[in-house]
Amino acid sequence: MSDPTSPYRVCVVCAGNICRSPIAEFVLRRRLEEAGLADLVTVDSAGTGGWHAGQQADPRALAALLGHGYDGDSHRARQFRREWFDDVDLVLALDRENVADLSALAPDDDARAKVQLLRGYDADAVAGDDTDVPDPYYGDAASFEQVLAMIERAADGFVAAVRHEIELDVPGGEPSRH
Repeated sequence: MSDPTSPYRVCVVCAGNICRSPIAEFVLRRRLEEAGLADLVTVDSAGTGGWHAGQQADPRALAALLGHGYDGDSHRARQFRREWFDDVDLVLALDRENVADLSALAPDDDARAKVQLLRGYDADAVAGDDTDVPDPYYGDAASFEQVLAMIERAADGFVAAVRHEIELDVPGGEPSRH
C-alpha cells in the first residue's frame, strides 16, 4: 500500500487507451469530485498496447462523453508500463483480456493483486458474472453509449468501495487516507 498521506492512485486500462479507459477515467474523476474525494484519489488511464500513444480519444468516445457532460479533450493515449505498478494502488482493467495482459506484465504477486475488473464494482454485472466492458472500437455511436452507461454503473460501486479506503478525520472534518 502506498504512503497514507499521498492520494490513492488508480489507473484504468483497456487495449489502446482511446475508447473505454478514457471514458472510465473521466467518469471516475467526476464521480470522485461529486463525492468530495477528488483530492484523495487520482485517476488516469492507459492501454496495454502502445499503437495509439499520443493520440486523443476516439471521436466517438469524446462525443459520448460530451453528450453526458464530460470533457475528455485533454486525454492523450499512453501505454501502461511494468514500472507503473510501483506507482499505483489499483489498476482497473476493462475486460478479462486486459487482466491477463496486465497480470503477465506484473513483476510479482503484489502487483498482480492490484489488477481488478472495473465492472467488479457493478453489483448487477457481478451477479450476472458478466464483468467485461466490450470494446466499442468496431461499433457505432450506440456502442460507445452502452459502454458509457456500463462504466457509470460501475463508477457508483467504485466510489462506495473507495470510501472504505478513506477514513474521515472527524475532528478536522477532512477525509484522509488510512
